[in-house]
Amino acid sequence: MKNVKYIFLTGGVVSSLGKGIAASSIGLLLKSRGLRVTLQKFDPYINVDPGTMSPYQHGEVYVTEDGAETDLDLGHYERFLDMNMSRANNTTTGQVYYEVILRERRGDYLGATVQVVPHITDEIKRRLTELGNTNKYDVVITEIGGTVGDIESLPFLEAMRQHMLKVGRENSLSIHLTYVPFIEAAGEIKTKPTQHSVKTLLEIGIQPDILVIRSHKGISQDIKEKIALFCNVRNDCVVSAKDVPTIYQVPLELSNEKLDDIIIDKLKIRAKKPDLAKWKKLVNKINNPKSEVTVGVCGKYNMVPDAYKSILEAFVHSGAENDVKVNIKWISAQDLESGKDSGKYLKGIDGLLVPYGFGERGTEGKIHAIKYVRENKIPFFGICFGMQMAVVEFARNVLKLKDANSTEVRKTKNNVIDLMEEQKGITEKGGTMRLGSYACNIKKGSKTYNTYKTSHITERHRHRYEFNNRFRMEFEDAGMVFSGINPDKDLVEIIEIPSHPWFVACQFHPELKSRATKAHPLFREFIKACKKYKKN
Repeated sequence: MKNVKYIFLTGGVVSSLGKGIAASSIGLLLKSRGLRVTLQKFDPYINVDPGTMSPYQHGEVYVTEDGAETDLDLGHYERFLDMNMSRANNTTTGQVYYEVILRERRGDYLGATVQVVPHITDEIKRRLTELGNTNKYDVVITEIGGTVGDIESLPFLEAMRQHMLKVGRENSLSIHLTYVPFIEAAGEIKTKPTQHSVKTLLEIGIQPDILVIRSHKGISQDIKEKIALFCNVRNDCVVSAKDVPTIYQVPLELSNEKLDDIIIDKLKIRAKKPDLAKWKKLVNKINNPKSEVTVGVCGKYNMVPDAYKSILEAFVHSGAENDVKVNIKWISAQDLESGKDSGKYLKGIDGLLVPYGFGERGTEGKIHAIKYVRENKIPFFGICFGMQMAVVEFARNVLKLKDANSTEVRKTKNNVIDLMEEQKGITEKGGTMRLGSYACNIKKGSKTYNTYKTSHITERHRHRYEFNNRFRMEFEDAGMVFSGINPDKDLVEIIEIPSHPWFVACQFHPELKSRATKAHPLFREFIKACKKYKKN
């Protein structure tokens, strides 16, 4: 059996440096050289998963095929590497402690005092090697969340230290992502924060092998040599990672800095030359669009764009495939609550997307926005709650069921959206929604069928409420087509209005399966419709 190589990525100085993008980029570079790569994220928070966290706290919840609610960085991993992640690719402090406490309650530790070392660190190491032991991968890249110096991440760093000691330097590598600020008044770059960050790692017992330096404009050879000297690394192992117009350019920048060559040399891996032709073509299309379209996003978490991270990235992918730049016009659902002057807020858009969300706030605004684009023949795309509100709008204004609503918002005689049968009686919030991949049969001849070019698909879900089948005949008689149905439970998954240029909404989350070099079909066709609308 070949030795699995382990790469650890830590971050220093400040948070939000882009460790997820760096890890994804390294994974892409190694995959482009013929290596079998996977990535995992260790999150230091005590929540079991981000499923119960507000989008304002941690951005979107990324759902995997197997129904795990995970950190949004797993979305980057999937988009860059074009491969599915699973619950094994994301671990939190909460999961680790939960598992150790369950074992203690069962008596598995035979009367021992349960401690952070060795019991917590052993459980982290078990999860760390779980993917490596499958025999599926040559390289496992582990991103450790948080910033070096945080109390929360110490057990993960200790487990990392122990594992590197066990497998040896030829089978493990420490990459530290850090930041050098430019002090305007002094007119120079300052390396001291990076030196202190590395010093903190050294105190824990970890010597970084490679430093990836984030900066606004890149760093000179002199600065690289200074950092190398004071941080005890080779000159060529200080890699510049300057700001770039798109995150999809990062792998190319790191390739120019020969980061993949350094990694392969240090880990003594045999690999072919990188093939990045497809990726270069993508970046060229993103950076040089032939035209542009403006899509309105009518949501309730607009002040935190990371709440819609996968949607925004799906727009980049579908824009590249349509040779357009997709500009986003953020429309607060609450601004449209009154129903007056909807056109004022929706002015200048070539299409409208209404995304997911929970609870009553902003629902009426979303309904008014959908009514406006339906009546004015502007392309519309609804996702999850967006589909549910499109159903409510149609019921109120076409079927004339004035009290139509979702049970989630208000109980009425006409709850066209209702709680799923298996959700009734569930009281716990964490991990109890309809989660993960489910089948959907597509109606032939529909817009959706022409989009997917197949009659059977699988898509990822995260919801508790569904279309109420009691009303299905009324909707169909009024001109709505249910073009996607779950075959196991006869649940409505996709709706469309054939008389409208593009009015499609789905109960699932298509953005989760959009890849950098392969846009999701629904996003691709929605942007194509927006492009056509603008032209006409």
